[in-house]
Formats: sequence, C-alpha cells, structure tokens
Amino acid sequence: MKFRLFRRRLTLSSPRMVVRNALPWPLRWIAGAVVLGFSAAIALWAFEFGKGITGLDTDAKDELNLLRQEVISLHSDRDKAQSIANTSGSLMTAEKAAQEKMMSQIKQLELDNSSLRDDLGFFEKLLPAGSAEVASIRSLQAESLSASQLKWQVLVIQPVKSAQGFNGKLDLTLSGTQGGKSWTMSLPGGSQVLQFKQYRRVEGVFDLPPQAVVKTMTAKVIEGSAVRSVQTFKL
Repeated sequence: MKFRLFRRRLTLSSPRMVVRNALPWPLRWIAGAVVLGFSAAIALWAFEFGKGITGLDTDAKDELNLLRQEVISLHSDRDKAQSIANTSGSLMTAEKAAQEKMMSQIKQLELDNSSLRDDLGFFEKLLPAGSAEVASIRSLQAESLSASQLKWQVLVIQPVKSAQGFNGKLDLTLSGTQGGKSWTMSLPGGSQVLQFKQYRRVEGVFDLPPQAVVKTMTAKVIEGSAVRSVQTFKL
C-alpha cells in the first residue's frame, strides 16, 4: 500500500504543486493603484507632449484669450449703448416737456395778444377824431387781498389816433389811518416809469403796515414837471 502511494507521487498523475508568495491583499491593492497611477501619468504626459508637438495647445490658449477679449469688448459696447439709450430717453422726455410748455406759453400769448387787440380796437373807437387831449387815466381800481396787501390797477390812454409816444411817470398815493392817526403811503421806490404809445395798463400790490386802514388811493400821470391826469379811488 505504501509502495503504491509512493509510486503515484512519482508518476505524471501525481497532483501539481503551486508555489505562491504570501503577499497580503492590502499591499496588492496599493501596488495595483501605483501601477494604474503610473500608467495614467504616462498617458497624460504623452497626450500633453503630443499637443505640444502639433501646436494644438498653443492655438487653443490663443483662441481662448481672443474670445475673452471679444467678450469684454462686447460687454463694454453694450454698456455704452445702454448709457446712450438712457441719455437719449432722458433728453427726449425733457425735450417733450419743454415743447409742451412752449406750446402752452404760445397759446397763452396768442390769447393775450387777441385780448390786447380787442382792447385796442375798443379804445380806438372811443377816441375822438382830432382831439388834442394828452395822456389821461381812464380807469383806477383797487381791492384788498388781505389785511396787509392791497392790489391796484391803472389804465392810462392817449385819446388821440396815431399819437406820439408818451414818456412820463405814474405816481400812486394811499391815504387813510394807522392806529387812529392820519397816514399816507406812496409807491415803494418812488414814481413808476410810464412809457407807451396808445394805452398802458399798470398793476401791482401794496404791502401795508400793521393797523393801516386805506380810505382812498390817488393816481397821477406826470410828464416832465406837469401833471397830465389825476384820479382818486375810494375804498
């Protein structure tokens, strides 16, 4: 029996013997990772080396820089265009407002001109032909705006057709009482210059002192040293 076993071991039918190194599996994984990393590094180096030889890498960087510059330029152009558009919008709005204001002023001037023409036609009809009368006060009015303000209006005309220009002054005097005592007041700054050809309407506001009570207002049209017309208005 022992001889048979010994002979079986010596013949070809005997079991194969395998010699293995006793290397732990963690080391095997580490070794595999090192090999793979080394292989990847070699492949990357070969790829970069190939791009450097063919010039692809340089062209790509140049193209990228060019694209970045174009993007910056486009952003700058867009900002400039937006700024111009905003400025244009503001200018158009301001111009539109100015045009509307101008149109309103033109309409008001047309109305005033029409009113003045009507007044002139009316006064011309009242003028006697061939009269030698000089400038005269045709209307004197006053109204109280408040306890400290009095509004006045004077209409002066030359009742002569094709009259020469009048160059004189208008003098106004208020009379009344202040604190129970007699009181008078003239135009602030003295007489007002009065220049016109056919007629002139003059108006203004008196600022009254405290406790002043106005009873009469007297207007005088003066040419040189001569008083041409006088009129008194009672309040």
